[in-house]
Parts: sequence; structure tokens; C-alpha cells
Amino acid sequence: MKASPLARLRRPSADGEERLATASTSELDLGTNHLTDENTPRLPSHYEGLHRLQQQFDSYQKTAFPFRPSRFFSLELCGEAGELANLEKKEWKGKMMAAEEFQDEAADVCIALLNYANSRGVDLAAAVETKMAEIERRRVADES
Repeated sequence: MKASPLARLRRPSADGEERLATASTSELDLGTNHLTDENTPRLPSHYEGLHRLQQQFDSYQKTAFPFRPSRFFSLELCGEAGELANLEKKEWKGKMMAAEEFQDEAADVCIALLNYANSRGVDLAAAVETKMAEIERRRVADES
């Protein structure tokens, strides 16, 4: 399987933690809205991939779990996020955790979020786009 473009951007920081480094256009092209330097944050140019993914999950959910209420998926999301947080806590306390465990739990969180959003009729792509614009607006205002 091909590595994510973001995987190439992981860099060790001064404290030994791996962090996503700021990308240059030569490292990662995000279409018309790419990262140009450390001081130029850019929002994603579109959210269509998230919209399509959510639609596909909605079709699956309606077939596999047609009678589950949104509170079921909300509780599932909390449980899965708790399992991911528990892995982080174990690693923080010095226990070595396999990358696959983080991938598995992160996937569970993503799936639970998609299921919850679908059960509530939340368009995640639109909601994330709106929220990101608000975060960027606040960030720019704070820098002024």
C-alpha cells in the first residue's frame, strides 16, 4: 500500500516526539491551495472526498445498521476515542505501542464519527469547511 503524503512529513522534534513538519510545495502538492512556507497556512481547497466518503458510509449504514439511533453511534464514538486515548496514555507512560494499533483505533474513531454524523444528518464536509474557515478567521485575528 502506498504511504500517505503526510507520512513523508513526519519529523522528530526536539523533545523526541514525531510531529508533522510544515510542507513545502516540492514535498506535497494540494492543488491550487498548497502550503508554500512555514508562515502561510492554507485551508484545504475542497472537501469533496469527505463528502463522497460519508455518502458511501451512509449507504452501508442504512443496510448494516438500519435501526440504530444516533445515541448508539455517539456512545460508540466516545468508546472508540477512549480506546485511542488509552493507547496514547500507554505510550506516554513508556510502553511501546505498534503503529498498527494506532491506525486501527483511529480508523474506528473515523468510522464511528461517520456513522454518528449520518445518523444525525450532519454533512461533515460542509461542517468541517465552515469550522476550518472560522478557525482560520480566529487565527488571523489573533495574529493581528
